[in-house]
Amino acid sequence: METVKLSSAKTAECMKLISDPTRLLIMKLVSKKEYCVCQFVDMFDMSQPAVSQHLRKLKQAGLLKEERRGQWRFYSMDPDSYHTPMIQLILAQIDDEDPDLLKLLKKETPVNCG
Repeated sequence: METVKLSSAKTAECMKLISDPTRLLIMKLVSKKEYCVCQFVDMFDMSQPAVSQHLRKLKQAGLLKEERRGQWRFYSMDPDSYHTPMIQLILAQIDDEDPDLLKLLKKETPVNCG
């Protein structure tokens, strides 16, 4: 993907969005594979509406792809987003041994929706 130069306003908007620790970790997780909303509910120990609110913000910003399968929604990083190169640089700064990331991964369960 070709790197697109962003305006300072667009860059700040994206950085503000992922400055939330939950959204930042969601992006780190979906940069590796897709996840179902139900997995995030368990991993983050949050209500489904709270998780959906975070995902909605990320999707509206064009950072996530959403795929519907029945009543469930699966999310992954949108590789075609003009924000992706910047997001990937930021996510690369998060250590794979980060305690918060490891805590989430430890709670990861196979998809068991419905």
